[in-house]
Amino acid sequence: MRLLAPLGTLAGVAAAFAYVAAVDPNEPGHYPVCPLLRFTGLYCPGCGGLRSAHAFVHGELGTAFGANALAVLGYGLFAVVMAVWLIRAVRAVPMRVAISPAWWWGIGAVLALFTVVRNLPFGSALAP
Repeated sequence: MRLLAPLGTLAGVAAAFAYVAAVDPNEPGHYPVCPLLRFTGLYCPGCGGLRSAHAFVHGELGTAFGANALAVLGYGLFAVVMAVWLIRAVRAVPMRVAISPAWWWGIGAVLALFTVVRNLPFGSALAP
């Protein structure tokens, strides 16, 4: 019973990645367009995330980083958190994640900086 939550989460994420692997986001008409990009022409921190996931699943790490480098770092972070969660669940140690407000502000600052840089000419390498 204690493995239900981490395995369920892992199954849900695996299903989402399997869908994105099967339905190519590089072909128009399969996924909605980012509203921020559509109305302002600016890339949000998530723009290119589906193309990044598609490339990542197909083993094209360079393409995945080119589509959204921050998303690829997020995949790695997710893998570490899932491994810790599964190990703790097997050992019957509860998983508690307490993130201080300073960390949330830091995460927000990284997302804001990533967004600004990828929309400037010198940061065009970060644009999808």
